[in-house]
Amino acid sequence: MSELRMFYHEDGKLRISKNIDTLKKIDLKNLIWIDLNDVSDAIETELEQFLKIYIQEDEEIEEIEMSSRYIQTDDSIVANSNFLLENYNLEPISFILKSGILVSVRGTELRTFNETIKKIYANTKSFPSGYHVLVTLLETRVEYDADMIEELTDQITSLSKTLNTEDDLDQDILIQIKDMQEKVMIIRQNIMDKQRVVSNLLKSPLIPQDLVQRLTMVIKDINSLFEYIRFGFDRLDYLQDTFLGLVNLQQNKIIKIFTVVSVIFMPPTLVASLYGMNFKYMPELDWKYGYLFSILLMILFSLAVLLFFRRKKWL
Repeated sequence: MSELRMFYHEDGKLRISKNIDTLKKIDLKNLIWIDLNDVSDAIETELEQFLKIYIQEDEEIEEIEMSSRYIQTDDSIVANSNFLLENYNLEPISFILKSGILVSVRGTELRTFNETIKKIYANTKSFPSGYHVLVTLLETRVEYDADMIEELTDQITSLSKTLNTEDDLDQDILIQIKDMQEKVMIIRQNIMDKQRVVSNLLKSPLIPQDLVQRLTMVIKDINSLFEYIRFGFDRLDYLQDTFLGLVNLQQNKIIKIFTVVSVIFMPPTLVASLYGMNFKYMPELDWKYGYLFSILLMILFSLAVLLFFRRKKWL
């Protein structure tokens, strides 16, 4: 849904406007945040001309090069990042900071932004500038990333409990492990992206000093998330190895059964082969009990092989 929202202070209260013409009526010193959610090119152009900024195209926002992800001038900061959606798709976001005003550019509805708006309304005085809004957005996003990691960890635990014996083996389990590995890699990529943005903000002289400690805490939180991600990777590798190990055991048992059956039938086959030869002079050829004797001989050989396997504990 296309939406423009502008947040500004007026008479000690936080106001919100969805009309771009409000820019011409308020003091820009009171403006803290302009949120652009899938707005038209016309609105972006008008905003660029009024604030003297440049809003990047979607292709530029999605660039992975560092020179495109973070740009800093004497009076402005441009930081591009990706926010992870519930379906593990990445939504590119662009943040533009100039003269204490934050302009966020996105293409879809995000929980992080809605939660940040609630925090702003709950404590308006703690948001004197767009810098404070940006830091809160990053803090909230990292919290959601932590929730996604915790949820994925619970899924890994549930999957691990289902993989106990060879009877639990199913191709779907291996597919689930592969999907979870993909999700963990996406989360790790997303966390690394936040780490890069926050690290650059910490180095910027434009960031107010009262936000440095909060950004430092965000970095610490991100580093702790890396430990959980690494633990998730290790658990999934262990599950994959366990699955493949159980598959090998299952296959070995099947091969063992085929081997035992083959060996059991080898002596009777030998007997049948001997008495199936078509030589003219064979001692038992006219023997009255020759047929029963050969059958008994086959059974005795088979039992002997079975007893031998039992004694060796191969069965």
